[in-house]
Amino acid sequence: MPLEIPTLETQRLILRAPQPEDFEAWAAFCADEEAARFIGGKQDRIGAWRIMSVMAGGWFTRGYSMFSVIEKASGRWVGRVGPWRPEGWPGTEVGWGVARECWGKGYATEAAEATIDWAFATLGWTEVIHTIEAANVNSQKVAQRLGSRILRQAVLPPPMNVAVDCWGQSREEWLARGR
Repeated sequence: MPLEIPTLETQRLILRAPQPEDFEAWAAFCADEEAARFIGGKQDRIGAWRIMSVMAGGWFTRGYSMFSVIEKASGRWVGRVGPWRPEGWPGTEVGWGVARECWGKGYATEAAEATIDWAFATLGWTEVIHTIEAANVNSQKVAQRLGSRILRQAVLPPPMNVAVDCWGQSREEWLARGR
């Protein structure tokens, strides 16, 4: 049976499945030490390929995964945002990673909002979390803009083995925001 991967649109962004033409921008993002600091660290091209392939494969193994985020105005790849729950993960996450040159534009929040709407409506999730290290102030601000709060602490599974705060909210809390 063929898999239908959705395409989501916001005012400024297109969220779609990762595609081969995304790789150069994805590799540059993974090679940026600051941009990759809280998502497993800087990666070479081989590591970036593995990460992109794992996320693309998530669509087939879980029925959801990170979207490539494309800026409508320019057509450029600006990051990856989406639902994420690899084996051993502490919950149903919507996570984000945006290329550093696009920080401060609200892209992570805008894409995460669309993805959370989709996850609750389509995947039937009852909770969404965001796994954020205590030092990751930028992502904490995104989580707050989304209406999330710290729900619990967890340690991410190997190979990450990182202590995180699980920010998040229930489906009911999200819907009560009346967006």
